[in-house]
Amino acid sequence: MGENISWPAPETISVLQFLTTVHFGFAARDRLADIVGKTGASRPLVVSDKGVAEAGVLAMALSSLDNGEHLPRFLETTPNPTETAAREGARFFNAERCDIVIGIGGGAALDLAKAIAILAASDAPLWEFCNRHNAPRPIENPAPLILMPTTSGSGSEVGRSAVIVFDNGIKAGVGASGLVHAAICDPELTSRLPSHVTAVTGMDAISHCIETFSSPVPNPPCDAIAIDGLKRGLAHIENAVVQGSSDKASRWHMMMTSLQGAVCFQKGMGAVHALSHPIGALGYHHGTLNAIFMPAVLRYNREALGPKYDQLCAAIPNGKGGDIADYLDALNKKLQIPQSLSSLRLTRDQLASIPEQALKDNAHKTNPRPLVASDYTALIEAIY
Repeated sequence: MGENISWPAPETISVLQFLTTVHFGFAARDRLADIVGKTGASRPLVVSDKGVAEAGVLAMALSSLDNGEHLPRFLETTPNPTETAAREGARFFNAERCDIVIGIGGGAALDLAKAIAILAASDAPLWEFCNRHNAPRPIENPAPLILMPTTSGSGSEVGRSAVIVFDNGIKAGVGASGLVHAAICDPELTSRLPSHVTAVTGMDAISHCIETFSSPVPNPPCDAIAIDGLKRGLAHIENAVVQGSSDKASRWHMMMTSLQGAVCFQKGMGAVHALSHPIGALGYHHGTLNAIFMPAVLRYNREALGPKYDQLCAAIPNGKGGDIADYLDALNKKLQIPQSLSSLRLTRDQLASIPEQALKDNAHKTNPRPLVASDYTALIEAIY
């Protein structure tokens, strides 16, 4: 066997979970009516946001439905979806006598759609379903759910959770494996994204591939998927940002990168997400934070990653070689992504409690190198 293959302890048990049915490709949105029909549902609630609606992307996504423009719509999605919005959406779902949820948008809208589907059948606080709760409540009889991403970033359509800012101020996940009836991934739904949104969502997808690959949880199928997604994302993100809708191939590949990174969420994340979750709860964009933190965290983890770090470096396009952390620093600059936390107008006072919050985040548990609060403080200072 190859000397670079690491083996888990003999008593380790891996859970390999690949659940969601995905319809992927240009014009996949045309299958929506058929998929809804096969569920037996007749009155969908559309969950999205005002920007997607105003850009005409919502109409594009619903074009196969005869009454798409007349369906009840819940468009109160914020950049970081909240428990309050989920509760309001569930009330609207029931008031309108809906029987299925269709989530259309970026990761925030898709996560909110998941939460609404859960609360449509329950009066319990959403926090009781959270994976940070001492005894998470099981999900029972959720509304059927179809998800259609309009960005290539979060991969929420195949992710195993819904990331929500709860009423208590914590940003964390609700375990939602098996919740999604079907995902429709049509790259054309990303064609109207502004270039800066393409950049930060694309770097979000790339960060997922890196962090899941770096996780020490044994899952060789996911490792292979994550590395393929990383190579694909690094090779196509610049063209997707610069060429926009004219480069259909890059749009296709970036949506696949997004899906691949999220398929691997089952391995867990690392320090990037442990930091970006609590800062995101303050109202900052998740993908932007991930892009800023990724190089510094890679440098911190380098020794613990061993041969895996070399595999990450080998993903740099065109066989150029070099250091992956340095490459990502340069890529962020090229894509005009902020280089520091201070450039986001974050203050040190806002960041003072973040290290302790990061220690409580589930992503912290699967970072390849252990961290204490002072390590998180050092990472924050390194890029402040």
